[in-house]
Amino acid sequence: MSEAVFTEKIILETLIYNFDLSKKIIPFLKEDYFHGKIDRVIFSEISSFYQKYSASPTKDAILIQLNKRKDLTEGEYKTAISYVDTFSKDENQNENWLRDETESFCKQKAVYNAIMESIEIIDGKSKEKSEGSIPSILSDALAVSFDTHIGHDYIEDYDVRFDFYNQREKRIPFDLQFFNDITGGGVPTKTLNVVMAGTGVGKSMWLCHHAAHCLSQNYNVLYITCEMAEERIAERIDANLLDIDISDIRFLGKDKYETKIEKLKETVKGKLIIKEYPTATANVNHFRALLEELKLKKSFVPDVIFVDYLNICASSRLKGGNIGSYFLIKSIAEELRGLAVENNIPLFTATQTNRSGYSNTDVSLEDTSESFGLPATADFMFALIATEELEDLKQILVKQLKNRYNDAAVNKKFILCLDRAKMKFSDADKSQQTIVDSGQVSEEEKFSKFAKTSVDDWTF
Repeated sequence: MSEAVFTEKIILETLIYNFDLSKKIIPFLKEDYFHGKIDRVIFSEISSFYQKYSASPTKDAILIQLNKRKDLTEGEYKTAISYVDTFSKDENQNENWLRDETESFCKQKAVYNAIMESIEIIDGKSKEKSEGSIPSILSDALAVSFDTHIGHDYIEDYDVRFDFYNQREKRIPFDLQFFNDITGGGVPTKTLNVVMAGTGVGKSMWLCHHAAHCLSQNYNVLYITCEMAEERIAERIDANLLDIDISDIRFLGKDKYETKIEKLKETVKGKLIIKEYPTATANVNHFRALLEELKLKKSFVPDVIFVDYLNICASSRLKGGNIGSYFLIKSIAEELRGLAVENNIPLFTATQTNRSGYSNTDVSLEDTSESFGLPATADFMFALIATEELEDLKQILVKQLKNRYNDAAVNKKFILCLDRAKMKFSDADKSQQTIVDSGQVSEEEKFSKFAKTSVDDWTF
């Protein structure tokens, strides 16, 4: 008997004789994981019995059910009966070993089935799925795992919860104090972060500024542009990092330009890769392929990804036909957030305001262009608002729209200084924060509030 068949027999015996363990493993087992028709039929009967009675069937119960089946030939029925008769209980079997072996079995079968399904798709034998679905099929198979966690006990697990509150979560910080205040020190991994603004206000400029900052902090940065050429994005980052007006770069001279870049190399240890795609043609499957290629050819794995910008990406799931903008943009947002989760990185992107939001000096979530499904998916979303008065002062208004990291009512609005010539944002002085009802408070002030308050003063 082969190792695979032997493992399947042990699993089926476990499902009959070890109810405590079978409760833990049966939710993860699938009929198509089993090698032959007889094993699949027996598992099907065990699973049906378990779902109906929440108990393990006896051998006699399985034999009775096998007798009722109409899809077995006489030879298959006799083989199944003989096979079940060989089942026995092993009192010395280690339960942890059984669980681990079953998990390994499920993983191997899931990957094998995914590969076979992918081959069928490539050969054109699948009418329901395209080649674009292959990466997700394989990633789902590789993610198969037994999850033993059955929930957080609010009372009993308070110490775990407290440790979570105080752990140093990996975050990508900003060089702008208010953004660090409202995010608790930067954005964590596996998140979708969105900047919203009208045309020409500064969406791409903000993305380029933060990409430049991440690079200067020695992070690996991938900047995907679906709007401007790669060289135009690099030009903006040049202006920011080299501290030179963007209009003066072309007059700098190669020697001076090379000197500045060499000086930058001495302090910057990260990498910045800028990749351009034609508007409305690229989706997350293209981005996944790019990540694999960069890893293979350049040994480059990004710490943060920028996508400029969401509304001019394509969806990997919704293609062609009469698709409403709500579903299309929501789908793209979900796919980008999924990409961030898969790669354990934060992802930044942008969106435009709608027509009413373009002239609105107090932008809200309702002003999101094309789809309200985007703010429903985003973890952090803020608006950049420009007025003639602010432009004259070389300032821009930032308004929080959604924040899963902190209280969005605190520091809801704040002012940043903006140097458009150098594509650079900077903190404004307190005297420049002339925003009414902005709820502005620093992290130090919040900490001080709790530090001065004893537990006896708290009201429960």
